[in-house]
Amino acid sequence: MSTTNDNPFESPYGTPEPERFQEPAVEAYAPAPLPPDVIVPGEQGSAVAAAPTADPRLALDGNSAWLTRLGDELIAWFKTLASAAVYATLIVTFGFQVARVEGMSMAPTLQDQDRLIVNKLAYRLGDPHVGDIVMLYYPLKPEKSFVKRVIAEEGDQVRIVDGRVYRNDVPLDDSFVPPEYRSHDDWGPQVIPEGYYFVMGDHRNNSSDSRHWGMVPKKYIIGKVQLRWWPLGHARVF
Repeated sequence: MSTTNDNPFESPYGTPEPERFQEPAVEAYAPAPLPPDVIVPGEQGSAVAAAPTADPRLALDGNSAWLTRLGDELIAWFKTLASAAVYATLIVTFGFQVARVEGMSMAPTLQDQDRLIVNKLAYRLGDPHVGDIVMLYYPLKPEKSFVKRVIAEEGDQVRIVDGRVYRNDVPLDDSFVPPEYRSHDDWGPQVIPEGYYFVMGDHRNNSSDSRHWGMVPKKYIIGKVQLRWWPLGHARVF
């Protein structure tokens, strides 16, 4: 006996069995081990790369090199300063000296507070000459120094008549002395002893010089006035 399906929509082949799906199998691989100092982003507990540790010996070597350079530079500076001090001492002692005029006894040639360069070598190598402007120790008080002009050398005869100077009976050229600076005194005649010099200031009526305290020994003559360097506007070589 056959039976019929009352449902017209039912398949004649019966109810289909539902389709089943299976997930594809995935083969698992263990991750390769990482070096301990590699950082894996996003994972907690990952190892942090450690900064390289400075070798303390390198720091000591660097400090030692710096200290050595500093010491070398200080020694070089010290040698330079010492050399400069020695040279300055030698120059001042044997070569040149800076001097300042105080007073008006050499006016108008030199003025009060003029700055001078005195050549101390000049008379170590030679002798003073008539007309030279010289720096000398005051014979009566050698700790003081004067600036005067050489009027006569050893062996010369000096005579002054009414302020007019005669050297070996020949009038001395004193055109550099203005009329208002002339004196009207008399002195001599007198012969200058060996090793001595007769000096006077250009301001004849306002100068303490050989007319008052006698001749000057050569050993008391410090040097030749070579240059007036101040004031700059009146700089001059003598």
